Amino acid sequence: MESKYYTYQESKNFWLTLDNAAKIYPAIISDELTSVFRISAVLTEPVKIKNLLKAVHSIETRFPYYKVQLKKGFFWYYLEHIDQPITVEVDDKTPCRKFPKGKLMFRILVLKNRISTEFSHVLTDGAGAFEFFKSLLVLYFKECGATIPEDFNFLHPTDIVSEEEFEDSYNRYFKENIPAMVKQSKAFHLPYSLNPSPRFDAINVVLSLKEIKDKAAEKSVSITIYLISIYLLILQEIHENLNMLSRYKKNKCLRVEVPVNLRNIYPSRTMRNFSLFVMPQIDLRLGHYTFEEIIKTVHHQIHLEADEKLINKNIARNVGYEKKLFIRGIPLFLKSLILNYKFYSLGTSQYSGVLTNLGMVTFPSEINRHIDYFILTPPPPNKMLKLSCGIIGFNDKLVLSFGNITRSKEFEQKFVKFLAGEGLKSKLTTFTVL
Repeated sequence: MESKYYTYQESKNFWLTLDNAAKIYPAIISDELTSVFRISAVLTEPVKIKNLLKAVHSIETRFPYYKVQLKKGFFWYYLEHIDQPITVEVDDKTPCRKFPKGKLMFRILVLKNRISTEFSHVLTDGAGAFEFFKSLLVLYFKECGATIPEDFNFLHPTDIVSEEEFEDSYNRYFKENIPAMVKQSKAFHLPYSLNPSPRFDAINVVLSLKEIKDKAAEKSVSITIYLISIYLLILQEIHENLNMLSRYKKNKCLRVEVPVNLRNIYPSRTMRNFSLFVMPQIDLRLGHYTFEEIIKTVHHQIHLEADEKLINKNIARNVGYEKKLFIRGIPLFLKSLILNYKFYSLGTSQYSGVLTNLGMVTFPSEINRHIDYFILTPPPPNKMLKLSCGIIGFNDKLVLSFGNITRSKEFEQKFVKFLAGEGLKSKLTTFTVL
């Protein structure tokens, strides 16, 4: 990375180009399609506001790359430092709301015994946002009197901010002269009618982590593969229950987009976006799939698509596109129209749903006993996709958060019913009811 970023950071007058993944979001963001996701910690006791405010104050300067606003240039959007304090808001509004222009693109919210943070995908992905949230929680519990082990790894307020944290790692690991990815066919989308505005709500399903881990182990797969397989199974059931004309008109390919944290593949310390997607699928033109067949198919597809060589093809396609001279020379207003078109034609049209798993999160035992569970709420899906799912595990609880903009809860009901049929007990909550 160019050293000028560090100089700008020290002078509090820096700017950043958008990372490769972030470039599409300004072109598609609206009041409903906000590209904002949420990570929440549900505590075992009410939040102590004074201690939380002290924790927030202590990290004011630790994450300079998040204290930015979105600005419009002639050819590209960019991020410019903005000297606004991090505020704490009451969590009494619709989750994952759009951020106003000229303001920070993340927020901290609190309600009763829940602390949440919401981030625009323009800034970062789930892994980056969670590192921020982890630091905030550690400092909050420290203010509450908890003892933090010296060997616990988190971004401390007194740490020197590494230039690597600012990095666009897509560009760092971009390789030229790699063949392009093959374009996928269009996928099936849920047939439900939309909610009136504001459309978005979320249902959270709390499961025993041990129970679902044991159930996935019976199938010799990971929890993620097990849940993707259920997702595809429910999509197949909904497709097969359509009337004959609707089944004929609807696409027969069912795909689930699954983000992959590239920090687990490449040695990157970036706190900006650094993830790509794999898309396991089943093709109903080949006939009905049993659950066991879906699991086997997903297992092999995930391991193949998450291979570093195929990930390199994805990076090469995405970064190579923005490096083309004629693309770089197109004015921003035209770029935005092209990116908006590609988001649907080469993006959403190719998959039926999204399932993103942040994985298991861990804290010192002194903190663990004060946290009940975490929730990862995905960004509001667009009108084509309609529904998506975020997953996060902590202690013995795994939480699935279904974000939905439709009138129907059929998908979530079928998902929970299948889990119950597998012997897995669950508890349902909404984003406001703890």
